[in-house]
Amino acid sequence: MTWRAGAGVVASGCGRGNHDYMAGSERAPGSDKLHGWFSGRLPSDWFAAPAQVTMDREEITELGPLADPEAGPDATEADTAAAVDSRSRRFREETRQRRVEIAREAEHEFGRKVSWGVICGGRTVMFTTFSVPVMTRLRQPERLVLDTLVDAGVARSRSDALAWCVRLVGQHEAEWLAELRDALRRVERARNEGPKSRARGRAS
Repeated sequence: MTWRAGAGVVASGCGRGNHDYMAGSERAPGSDKLHGWFSGRLPSDWFAAPAQVTMDREEITELGPLADPEAGPDATEADTAAAVDSRSRRFREETRQRRVEIAREAEHEFGRKVSWGVICGGRTVMFTTFSVPVMTRLRQPERLVLDTLVDAGVARSRSDALAWCVRLVGQHEAEWLAELRDALRRVERARNEGPKSRARGRAS
C-alpha cells in the first residue's frame, strides 16, 4: 500500500527502481490509521513535498522528497550528482535520532520494521532496506524460466531471477495492480462500515 503522508548510503538509483512499482497506488486496505499516524509524526520541515509511505506485511518504507540542490550555470553532471549525494547524506545524519524514534514507535504500533529513503535530484536513495525470504513451490516449466534467466546472466540465482520477475510485473502491470488494490480497499471499507451501519440502525 502506498500513499502520500505529510555510515554511507545503502543503495541508490536513477529512473525506475525497486520502489517504482509500489508508488502511486490508491490507498490500500487498512491504510487510514497508518497514514494519519505518520502524518502526525513526520516533521513538517523535513521534505519539500508529501512523503510516500508504503506498507506490506513485514515492512513500512518511508520515502521523502528533498529540495533539489541549486546548481550553477557551469555545473557539470558530476557536480550535480555530488551535490545530490551530499544533501541526501546530510539529511540522513541530521535526522537520524528522530527517525530512529519514529521507527521504534511504528514498530511497536504496527509490528513492522521501518525503512527510510529520500528522493533528490531525480534519484532515489535508500538509507536502510529489509529483505524478506519468501518460500514457494515451482513446477518444472516455471523453474525453467528462472534457469533461463540465470543462464543468460540476467539474474545471479533462482531467487534473484524470481525477484526480477516480480519487479518486472510490478513495473509493467502497475495499472492492473492499482485496480486490485482499489478493489481490496472497497472490500475493506464494506467490512468496516457495513456491520457498524446495521448496528447503529438497530440501536436507533
